[in-house]
Amino acid sequence: MPMEQRGVDTIPEEERTSGPRDLVTILLGSNLCLGVIVFGWLPPSFGLDWWASVTSVVAGTVAGTLLTAPLALISLRTATNLSTSSGAQFGVRGRLVGSVVGLLLALGYTALTVWIGGDVMLGVLARLTGLPVNGVTYGVVYALLAAATVAGAVYGYRVLLAMSRVLAFGMTALLVLGVIAYAPHFTTRALPEAGGYLLGGFWPTWLLSAVAAGLSGPIAFITLLGDYTRYISPARHSSRRVLRATWLGLMLGLLVPQLFGTFTAFAARAALDYAGPLVDAAPGWYLVPLLLAATAGSVGNAGLMLYSMGLDLDAIVPRASRATATYAVAVVATACVFAGHYASSAQDAMTSFVLLLTAIGTPWAVITLIGFARCGGVYDADALQVFNRRAQGGVYWFDRGWNVPATASWALGATVGVLAVSLPGYQGPLLSLTGGVDVSFLLSGAVGGLAYVLLTPGRETAGAALEPEVSATSPAGD
Repeated sequence: MPMEQRGVDTIPEEERTSGPRDLVTILLGSNLCLGVIVFGWLPPSFGLDWWASVTSVVAGTVAGTLLTAPLALISLRTATNLSTSSGAQFGVRGRLVGSVVGLLLALGYTALTVWIGGDVMLGVLARLTGLPVNGVTYGVVYALLAAATVAGAVYGYRVLLAMSRVLAFGMTALLVLGVIAYAPHFTTRALPEAGGYLLGGFWPTWLLSAVAAGLSGPIAFITLLGDYTRYISPARHSSRRVLRATWLGLMLGLLVPQLFGTFTAFAARAALDYAGPLVDAAPGWYLVPLLLAATAGSVGNAGLMLYSMGLDLDAIVPRASRATATYAVAVVATACVFAGHYASSAQDAMTSFVLLLTAIGTPWAVITLIGFARCGGVYDADALQVFNRRAQGGVYWFDRGWNVPATASWALGATVGVLAVSLPGYQGPLLSLTGGVDVSFLLSGAVGGLAYVLLTPGRETAGAALEPEVSATSPAGD
């Protein structure tokens, strides 16, 4: 299969051969991995019992999917990725806000996937072969996973789609075997080793779980969905079908692995750590399937994230090819894996990362969706590419390439979110106004969206001035 040559340029109609079924496949297959499974471990580690853990994960995932899924329709219309598409709201240079947010999200999730996958791989190999567990063996395992991930990401979308098709079936079978393997020791009671509710009370802890383990999953895709829907033709597939496919893919791709993580956390009594207890509690016959899940699943998910990072860096530095950008971010992601392993506990690192990025990313998503609604889904695809061509002008040029009101609205929303977040090592000053409950994502999204509406009263996105027959990406009728 040839290496993908496209970066963040507009995908020609003749190359837009994917469909809604491919979208479901890539969202499901790529997420059946330990990097997503481990988020299901967070609720029991916070001190919640089985039913409270399940309801918090489901509620957060549903809420996040309702916000995130419509973003997939933007790249369906623009034929480029979402950060570039957001130039219609932020300006062709201001869209760098989305590129940076997407880069940080993908970087964190790539590092987390390789980190957790590598820990489980080494634990299984230690049980099977007696391989010593030390800094050298950790380094070798992380490096092997990172190298395999880079190979898939560099070859691009078609390779990742083919990999996801295999993983959708293979990983589902491995997870079913996992349910059988861990079922004898499953309990619905809260794990005493967690030491009670993390935040002292049920509802504050349940809400933290809903955000950290549930909502954070869909939010991770706010800049990624367009990487796949840009290859779907609006002339052949309606917006309604693509939206349904996005919703189904996100729900299945996130809830199946996360609830498996919650189930195995209770079965393995994994209150303070996940990888170690998961390996220790596995029966001997499940060790090889667990090793396969740790390797193949991690490569599939991290490869997808690394592919997105390469696109985002390519958008920030247009002179770099997508392959070169992917190699560069792979080095940074691998460095983050070692930093996470040696410098932080898994629970603290994961919680801090997802809460901060959710608070920063949500207002960007809200502003981009408001712009999509205002312009009726009609964009000038050529004008979105001005920055990539190192040119000037076009309907999205605004003020020297920046839409200042939109950028200021995002910055205000993100600042409010950071000031209202509750992290293991940091308590935002606005928490006193919310009774100590972390609703940073709600505040950041509401403030950013409201500020954007107030600062741009009655203003349509410039592309909306185009007549549908003039726009190269005018949507097909549903």
